[in-house]
Amino acid sequence: MTYAQAFWLAVVEGLTEYLPVSSTGHIILTSWLMGINQDPFVKDYTVMVQFGAILAVVILFFKRFVMNRSLYPHVLIGVLPAIVIGLAVKDHIDALLGNVMVVGVALLLGGVVLVLTDKWVLQAKGRFARIEDLPLPNALKIGIFQCMAFIPGVSRSAASIWGGLHQGLSLKTATEFSFFLAVPTLTGASLLKLRKAWPTLTDEQVRILIGGNVVSLIVGILAIRFFVHILGRYGLKYFGIYRIVLGLVVLSALAMGSEISFL
Repeated sequence: MTYAQAFWLAVVEGLTEYLPVSSTGHIILTSWLMGINQDPFVKDYTVMVQFGAILAVVILFFKRFVMNRSLYPHVLIGVLPAIVIGLAVKDHIDALLGNVMVVGVALLLGGVVLVLTDKWVLQAKGRFARIEDLPLPNALKIGIFQCMAFIPGVSRSAASIWGGLHQGLSLKTATEFSFFLAVPTLTGASLLKLRKAWPTLTDEQVRILIGGNVVSLIVGILAIRFFVHILGRYGLKYFGIYRIVLGLVVLSALAMGSEISFL
């Protein structure tokens, strides 16, 4: 993987991590277009470059998240399913990280669910005004929803937002909770992947990782601000339509035996 390829993958990560469109799915698709999706280091990079995007939440929500200890029990309970299930199926997850077909199907089906969710949100009112008001068993159930994102293309953000809406949070609060759940979830995944990959990393790959995380941090900050603005104004519908179109394009390209590549 070249520095240019690493840069674009980091841009995609930062741009899509907090949008309900699947950052992992988009990175897999981007690396597929580049012809590097089966490279072992690219698969590791896909996970480890998430750390920069994590820092975007810490920076933007420092007072609300880092300084507000009343949120910690909800976040810790919410992340437990990802820890338990993630450790149990991590080898299977790694095997899916280069599977473009899985991404295409997940994007398509998830897009349909997002469009339907948007209609449901217009009719539903959150029972809990704040995350702190959410009973801990409900936070655990949201964490279980989040585990659907182990399938590339589902979207961790979308899955946790679905879970939050199902458990009585408003769209705004469910989205905020999805941001907070990302911090321990993605930090754990990034550190586990780094620990596993570290003995085999070259000096150049370490530099690529550092640079990629800086890029994903900067782009992540911009993407979160964009998402909050779009969500408040237009809801989830257009993200769902985008997913459906992209999923159909990917599946059509696979059906035609596409070998598109660039860079």
